[in-house]
Amino acid sequence: MSRARGLQFIIILMILLVIGVGSFLGVLVYLNQPPVGSSNKDIFFMVQQGENLSEIAGRLEKDEVIQSALFLILLGKVMGTESSFQAGPYKIKPGSTTLEVHKMLATGQRSRVKITIPEGWTVGKIADLLDGKGLVNRKDFLDAARSETLLRELEVPGTSVEGYLFPDTYFFPEVYAAEAIIRTMVGNFRNILKSIQPDLDSWDKKELHNTVILASIVEREYRIAEEAPLIASVFKNRMRYNIGLESCASLEYIITEIQGKPHPKYITLEDKTLDSAYNTYRWYGLPPGPISNPGKVALDATFHSADTDYFYFVLKDPEMGRHYFSKNLTEHNQAKIQYLKGVSDQN
Repeated sequence: MSRARGLQFIIILMILLVIGVGSFLGVLVYLNQPPVGSSNKDIFFMVQQGENLSEIAGRLEKDEVIQSALFLILLGKVMGTESSFQAGPYKIKPGSTTLEVHKMLATGQRSRVKITIPEGWTVGKIADLLDGKGLVNRKDFLDAARSETLLRELEVPGTSVEGYLFPDTYFFPEVYAAEAIIRTMVGNFRNILKSIQPDLDSWDKKELHNTVILASIVEREYRIAEEAPLIASVFKNRMRYNIGLESCASLEYIITEIQGKPHPKYITLEDKTLDSAYNTYRWYGLPPGPISNPGKVALDATFHSADTDYFYFVLKDPEMGRHYFSKNLTEHNQAKIQYLKGVSDQN
């Protein structure tokens, strides 16, 4: 072969090689693109526990999320991520490439919604918030909150998880079952409670439940953290002598949660006669269940209440939320007169 012909042959080989590489790269670029006519809206995709890469890739191709299941499988094998895909819900943006989908699933970049539950909220209010955020249907959440099966699993006494949903900021997946949300919140409650009361496991279940009920009342009564242990001591002293707790918060619970009415501007004498086991003005002792979901301050204050001789408290500074604590009814009545006088002077 002449030198000229040899050079020509090499050039032809190089051209074919470039064409081959180009074609191969073109195929890869094509396979990496989202399918033609794929959704222009966010796609919610659930990776099930125990699914392998082949099964996941197959469903993604079938749902027209990716162009080729084989391409995703090859990516997983080449990049060593075939066993790294994490179970859970994912929100895939429209137009995502297969490489982007691969990275999302392999690194567990699941879509999450930030939810902040304030202290003292009830199950009903939490259900409204979750529904408003589009996480779960209100009815589904309330049904799960009263599920006997779930209550047994979580070892929550009573007829609801009321009192055991710890108020906190959570980041829940956008697609998440009501039962999973409740498990997360109750689990958080147990962890916080264990930090407050390390010997919790040795507590009698009824005693623990009663303490949670009382904490739910303290939560709705205190406004300044330093007063919470004093308010808890008042209620414990009253229970010790079979004196009714006379908590306005329990009446608010009846009106808003049981009767489904708007929150009252003030409590009337008629409200104090409401026929309900939760009416702490009619019966002494604790109501049958928690009236809110207490936060750490109320829980800590109830488990470690102050040692006092107080039996009453009344608001003395509405702006600051401070109370006057009394040892007897005479002092209490005088404190109420001073409070009403102060309100009158302001008007």
